[in-house]
Amino acid sequence: MSDWVLLGLIAALVMLLLLTIFGFVVYSGLFTEVVVSAGSPPVGSITLAYKFRVGPYGESGQLFTDGCSISSKLCSIGVYYDNPHTVAPEKCRFAIGRILSEGDAKPSEEQIKRFQKYGFKIFSFPAPSHVVMATFPFTTPLSIHLAVNRVHPALDTYIKERKLCAHPRIEIYKEDRIYFVCPLARQGDFYVPEMKELERKSRAAAAEAEDAQTDITGADTMSETSSISMEATTDSRDTSVATSILLPFPASRGREEADNRSEHSYSESGASGSSFEELDLEVTGEGEGAPGLLPDMGYTGNQEVTDKWTKEPIAAERGEE
Repeated sequence: MSDWVLLGLIAALVMLLLLTIFGFVVYSGLFTEVVVSAGSPPVGSITLAYKFRVGPYGESGQLFTDGCSISSKLCSIGVYYDNPHTVAPEKCRFAIGRILSEGDAKPSEEQIKRFQKYGFKIFSFPAPSHVVMATFPFTTPLSIHLAVNRVHPALDTYIKERKLCAHPRIEIYKEDRIYFVCPLARQGDFYVPEMKELERKSRAAAAEAEDAQTDITGADTMSETSSISMEATTDSRDTSVATSILLPFPASRGREEADNRSEHSYSESGASGSSFEELDLEVTGEGEGAPGLLPDMGYTGNQEVTDKWTKEPIAAERGEE
């Protein structure tokens, strides 16, 4: 009899444990509905202390801990610039820190010096005009993992279906809520200086590679054109000589036909050159039109657009350059 009682108690404890775990997961936000919308942001302009990193997003946890250890009363913020589904983990770029002040309030000098002492840098974000956003409960540490796995896919779907340009991904941990914010305009204002510098270097390297490829292609084209021209000239001379020997009287007609063929070849070459010029103009037109489709930014490559959470680069930087 005592054995059955013992087994019953063990079973009851296991059930209670399972119910407790289930309740904890539910309380953390397991069944919370994720609602994505576009509109005014939940926060205004902010001044933050941050650390910038290039590497897997999983390393952001240590940076959050660093910020909390300096001041546990401030709100945490994370800014993620790359889409981890298309960018290698070791190349993902992000900034993690604490919000020192919001709106018209100014951070104290004491706060700034304290964070700078531990390697944090100070930067300000303006108030975004329109954003894509979502919220999730922040009740337990598990809430963070649930939010990452549920909110980001919902944001991706919403942005893709409406063909919006919304990035970077900004996470703000405020009281008992996590705010996910994706600016729809002036995205460059949310690039910290280190990110802007990396973008400048990336575009400069891409431009150099494109120029080098253009030079190589141009040299190959010139070589092929010269070879074809020499072969055509040789064939024309051989044909003229043979015609003058075999047909002494109609030779002038043969020369006229040869001249006509030469003029026609030149005309085709000219038409070909005109086509390349038109192609260059079309490419240029597309390059100039891209910023109109991607407001306030300067990314021009489809792959780079994909690499970003949704699109574009830094319009403000183009003005600086």
